[in-house]
Amino acid sequence: MNGRGRTLLAVFLACFLGGPSADELAPGQPAPGFRLPDQNGAMHGLSDYRGRWVVLYFYPKDDTPGCTEEACRFRDDILRLEELGVQVLGASLDDRDSHAEFADKHGLPFPLLSDAGGAVAASYGSLRNLGIMKMARRHTFIIDPEGRIAKIYRKVSPKDHSEQIVGDLKELQRTHAAASG
Repeated sequence: MNGRGRTLLAVFLACFLGGPSADELAPGQPAPGFRLPDQNGAMHGLSDYRGRWVVLYFYPKDDTPGCTEEACRFRDDILRLEELGVQVLGASLDDRDSHAEFADKHGLPFPLLSDAGGAVAASYGSLRNLGIMKMARRHTFIIDPEGRIAKIYRKVSPKDHSEQIVGDLKELQRTHAAASG
């Protein structure tokens, strides 16, 4: 394939398959800020959680099998996560009404953020652009109390993910405490 063919292929893959950008986020970097409404219309910004650990998880679509399983696993582990001082935030491109129905139906005790335009998902390298349709990729970010990315999950199994997060948070918090003093 010649240079022009490789360029066209790269543009096609980036535009239509929504692959991660070249400047993909990495642990240690500041997490991109945001301000988004939740299922109840309350606004949430990353800066609101300064001093706390945050689990920001992006998911494709409300009330679909994998997304429901992932959300319900976070719901079932919420007491363990709260004991670790963690705020869970779910985010997708669905609107507030869809989030409200999803949260009510499954008793989700954490905010579901509506990133209707996909700008926040894009800033985290988590936007899938399928041409006529956009959706969030199933990615999760653990953000430390200083607002830095502590861990990134780009391959997520909805069934085991919450348990994995709990275990990794315990280790990250031990490491963070040891580094802080």
